[in-house]
Amino acid sequence: MALPDFLIIGAMKCGTSTLQAQLAAQPGILMSTPKEPNFFSDDSIYAQGMKWYESLFDQAAPGDLLGEASTHYTKLPTYPSTLARLQQALAKPKLIYLIRDPVSRALSHYIHEWTMGNMSSDIETSFEKHSELVDYGRYAYQIEPYLEAFGRDAIFLSTLEEMKRAPQDFLDRVGSFLGFGNLLVWQEEQALVNASAERIRRFPLHGLVFDNPVATALRRNLVPQSVRDRIRRGRQMSKRPELPETRIRTLERIYADDFWKLSAMFPDHPDIRSAYPFLSHDKQS
Repeated sequence: MALPDFLIIGAMKCGTSTLQAQLAAQPGILMSTPKEPNFFSDDSIYAQGMKWYESLFDQAAPGDLLGEASTHYTKLPTYPSTLARLQQALAKPKLIYLIRDPVSRALSHYIHEWTMGNMSSDIETSFEKHSELVDYGRYAYQIEPYLEAFGRDAIFLSTLEEMKRAPQDFLDRVGSFLGFGNLLVWQEEQALVNASAERIRRFPLHGLVFDNPVATALRRNLVPQSVRDRIRRGRQMSKRPELPETRIRTLERIYADDFWKLSAMFPDHPDIRSAYPFLSHDKQS
């Protein structure tokens, strides 16, 4: 029975895709395809059963370390059944949880949802309507259930800021946590997966119209470049949105409180503070 030795469980927009790509490029490590199976979180996927999940690791060679990366696993309260399902299937998983400046994460999350066509309102209205923009960055709230279920030694906690600052050292520490016997080598060509300055809004049938090679060829042959450019500009986020100052201050208060809880869960952790630059302005710092 092939089941993962470790899971990258989030947080969303915190470098999980980059880490997944780095590990997938290493000999002796097999990462699942699809990259985010979301098996334990999403009801419709979980309904496919354990045999389907095990099949994601069928291509493993003897001795390979097996892993998967699903940010849905730390998306409370959206997916409340995740941990119970995971506990039933995996007795002692190793869990990797990445975080970043939670205010920046929330903004990146909004841009992602706008790009995917899931949020059409302006940024302030979206933050009023969609509590997940804030909740997914409450890292103590998200990781606490896993801490209680598996213990601190089962969790590798680090930051996107640390990954960017010293990528090879970061990867070395991941390898040590996983107990991987071989040297992990940072692959620069795999860096910053999912990072893009170009934000093009998707819509229903987007894949059929824009990602289909036949449709692409027809569009290039039949639609003038000037028209295609105008349509593209209409779908593109013209500039990176900014949160109002009042919203930023509200988020900083929420996340400062969460920081102290996270620090109590992982005392003397060397990386956590790097994800909270705004705490330098906090009276409690």
